Amino acid sequence: MGDIVKHILAKPIQLADQITQAADEASSFKQECAELKSKTEKLAALLRQAARASSDLYERPTRRIVEETEQVLDKALSLVIKCRANGLVKRVFTLIPAAAFRKVSSHLENSIGDVSWLLRVSAPADDRGGEYLGLPPIAANEPILCLIWEQIAILYTGSPEDRSDAAASLVSLASSSDRYGKLIIEEGGVGPLLKLLKEGKTEGQENAARAIGLLGRDAESVEHMIHVGVCSVFAKILKEGPMKVQSVVGWAVSELASHYPKCQDLFAQHNIIRLLVGHLAFETVEEHSKYAIVSMKPTSIHAVVMASSNSNNVKKEKEDWENNEKQAQNLSRIPHPLGERSRNLHRVITSTIAMHAATKQGNQGNEANENHKSSLPKSNGLGNDGKQGNHHHHHQRNYSHSGINMKGRDLEEPETKAKMKEMAARALWQLAKGNSPICRSITESRALLCFAVLLEKGPEAVQYNSAMAVMEITAVAEKDADLRKSAFKPNSPACKAVVDQVLKIIEKADSNLLIPCIKTIGNLARTFKATETRMIGPLVRLLDEREAEVSREASIALTKFAGTENYLHVDHSKAIISAGGAKHLIQLVYFGEPMVQIPALFLLSYIALHVPDSEELAQAEVLGVLEWASKQSSMTHDETLESLLLESRSRLELYQSRGPRGFHKLHQ
Repeated sequence: MGDIVKHILAKPIQLADQITQAADEASSFKQECAELKSKTEKLAALLRQAARASSDLYERPTRRIVEETEQVLDKALSLVIKCRANGLVKRVFTLIPAAAFRKVSSHLENSIGDVSWLLRVSAPADDRGGEYLGLPPIAANEPILCLIWEQIAILYTGSPEDRSDAAASLVSLASSSDRYGKLIIEEGGVGPLLKLLKEGKTEGQENAARAIGLLGRDAESVEHMIHVGVCSVFAKILKEGPMKVQSVVGWAVSELASHYPKCQDLFAQHNIIRLLVGHLAFETVEEHSKYAIVSMKPTSIHAVVMASSNSNNVKKEKEDWENNEKQAQNLSRIPHPLGERSRNLHRVITSTIAMHAATKQGNQGNEANENHKSSLPKSNGLGNDGKQGNHHHHHQRNYSHSGINMKGRDLEEPETKAKMKEMAARALWQLAKGNSPICRSITESRALLCFAVLLEKGPEAVQYNSAMAVMEITAVAEKDADLRKSAFKPNSPACKAVVDQVLKIIEKADSNLLIPCIKTIGNLARTFKATETRMIGPLVRLLDEREAEVSREASIALTKFAGTENYLHVDHSKAIISAGGAKHLIQLVYFGEPMVQIPALFLLSYIALHVPDSEELAQAEVLGVLEWASKQSSMTHDETLESLLLESRSRLELYQSRGPRGFHKLHQ
């Protein structure tokens, strides 16, 4: 850095010396040249001072200021050389307007101000004594640029507290404007932010991580951060940092991955998937090895009592867990040592009560977070020293959880633990999107069991991010047969746990988790057996939902059961008919909003195609509905749908007569 700055300072210093010499030799406009010489000497002294302090100078403003100064000195030299004209004729015909001297003199003053500001802003904060740096003339037309330079310079040279404040200022700038974020990156702000994230105190680390997450708003910006080394720094923090900082880093990972999916694999290469799963699993499910799915902590006192009072059920559950999921050979089972039944039951119930109390507090701490998709982690109020509460020293443990230093983690505030899980789930959601290897890594860990537990008892924000993560993982599994077969076997304990929780949410149909859960069941449609029909009824009931989006997603999900690509499409189509799906679909085709009509018509057509001899379809006069739909231009612009309508009508005509049109019947 120092050599680069010395090199770019060399030319303006030489120009300044040439101006001084030429001014001494001036034969005309001597007073004006003397004034230019005085200012040039002052500027030259500052440039030499800058050259001596070159290793401390902040490169970006240095380049801009030196480039501007060099242009000013070039003009000054040209002007002074004209004043050296020899001979009477040359002096007579060398006309120099007085305004030219005033203009060059003003530019030299500005350059003096710029270089003086550069020296002050690059000096250590202690040497400046807290003085206000002011605005350099070069930034008069763009004051924000000067502010950005100043904050980045403080990141390089300031005290820990000053660096934290500078990072917070950059957070404010980046959040207020995409352009300001671009300027921060262009002016070299990412490097010192990462350095602060690695080495700063807790508050400074949080501000730095938040700034980095805000700066990653587009692919180009994220790619720049990847080259600067953001992956390794994030991995280090997720492994060793304070939990408050780790939660902000988890959020930043989700932001970078959402805006630049190509970085997903790079994060995976730095073990970030494993570290995030470790945070998700902490106090959710226990862990004994990297990829072992093990027993969940009891999620309710009722479950504990039932497990302890029914040894036959426990024995059957143990056998199921042992016979399935061959890839998880170290699979543990729900603890039920009969010889210590009373003592263990008391211990588990006690821990469960404590868990529920912590969860309740975590819920209260998350009530203010309404927008879960774009929630920005906020400071958790640590002091500047970044120290955690230090009571109950005798309970602290130091052990590893997927490579994470877990010392003192159990003493964290419930709100901090909940925020960590929220952001870990959010990051896994974005990292899993469209990425088979990462989804495989997630499903081979205990993450699915974690998601199942968190969907049931997590705070609202944690539930939402968990639901979105499961939705993305199952969306990839829908297209990846190998992943589907390995991770979502019908008899897999983890798969069962997830499906059970998702179905409970669908049956309640009263939360913002409904849409992702509907999509999840649809994504898993090809994994269910013919006898597994418990999800059909709840989805059919949602066809009668007042919200168009819910009816639409329910139609799409059921189409994945009844569609030709599903091997069991006939069985599932019959189950949809038995659940009363035909009448709901007819209503949606005739009277539904446009966003619902097409998915409903697809589903109705598939059912008619696969079960044309259905008495229920005949009574509902589905043939008339399909004939009516075939004549609607808004419903036949899709070639696939048009072909499907023609085929399903042909099949129905073989089994059903042409009665009165369903449309007329509905209006009678």
